[in-house]
Amino acid sequence: MILSLTALSGIPFITPGMDLADVIIAGLEKSTVQLLDNDIIVIAQKAVSKAEGRFVDLKTVNPSQKAFALAKKTEKDPRLVELILRECNDVLRTRPGTIIVEHKLGFVCASAGIDHSNVTMDGRDHEDIVLLLPENPDRSACEIRKSLEDRCGVRIGVLINDSHGRAWRLGTTGVAIGMSGIPGIIDERGWKDFTDYTLQITVVGVADELAAAASLVMGQAAEGTPIVHARGFPYPLREGQLSEVLRPKDQDLFR
Repeated sequence: MILSLTALSGIPFITPGMDLADVIIAGLEKSTVQLLDNDIIVIAQKAVSKAEGRFVDLKTVNPSQKAFALAKKTEKDPRLVELILRECNDVLRTRPGTIIVEHKLGFVCASAGIDHSNVTMDGRDHEDIVLLLPENPDRSACEIRKSLEDRCGVRIGVLINDSHGRAWRLGTTGVAIGMSGIPGIIDERGWKDFTDYTLQITVVGVADELAAAASLVMGQAAEGTPIVHARGFPYPLREGQLSEVLRPKDQDLFR
């Protein structure tokens, strides 16, 4: 089995209104990669958010009293805290410098996924410009996938990934926050292992595994490679969605 990951070259700085399918097709051509059936395109969340215009200028944000109180406790900008509160269902943990929330999309993350790095808008000071997550990453992935399939005559999957921390380990890793045409999980309960033992509890987060692998070639700083072509994904493609990978609250021992 071979899984190949190719960071597409020549990707321009993404701006609001850009057609990401156009960007991907141009990147495939520059990288001399032909899109085939069962290939997967992995796109960094930031590229999708930028194309969808999810910028906010902190100068336009008026913090609430709740935001001021939480900002004092966490030593964060009250304007940023106000945005975090707007983007989350619940604040789960706080300490100076950190706010962990359940995002409106259902997953747990720091600062509601709001990002400062590599963000600028209309040439304005990036220190006051932040970027929100896509409003509906599954829908975004679906729209990009349908456009690519219609134009290239192939059946593929599209995954949107982001960098998240984990409650029990240091460091961030790539995770899936939106998908179309690929499974989120593979339930291997009932499968036989090498010793003929029947698996009892094995459910594999295959979308997150691919998201993490793609993050390795995307990078996290100034690499400028937010789109990755993947070939050799070892499971059949099918319709999938973010909700598959989210652990139900009554099974979440870290809350």
